[in-house]
Amino acid sequence: MRLPEEVISSPFIEDVKILMKTIKKIEEILINEIAVILSRDPAEILPETPLNELGVDSLSFVELLVFIEKKFQIQLMESGLTKDDFHTLQTIASTINNMMCS
Repeated sequence: MRLPEEVISSPFIEDVKILMKTIKKIEEILINEIAVILSRDPAEILPETPLNELGVDSLSFVELLVFIEKKFQIQLMESGLTKDDFHTLQTIASTINNMMCS
């Protein structure tokens, strides 16, 4: 089934496309930074991989948090986020996007 043209070109769909591009860009920034922190090739890092499976330990996690706060000018520590918000780079990117939009 094909969507009507007015749905495909609606402002809502355009907003969703922009949102997805923004989240992908944030993921790319996070991938590059975690690659530096872990001394790995960014091509090896998938945004949906849990951080513990990437080899992120408590020290590298703190390094990532400091980077995020500086890069995106947000305060993570006082924001009431949970462990689930930091499960993968994908969830972190979504969290950052939500914080920047609110």
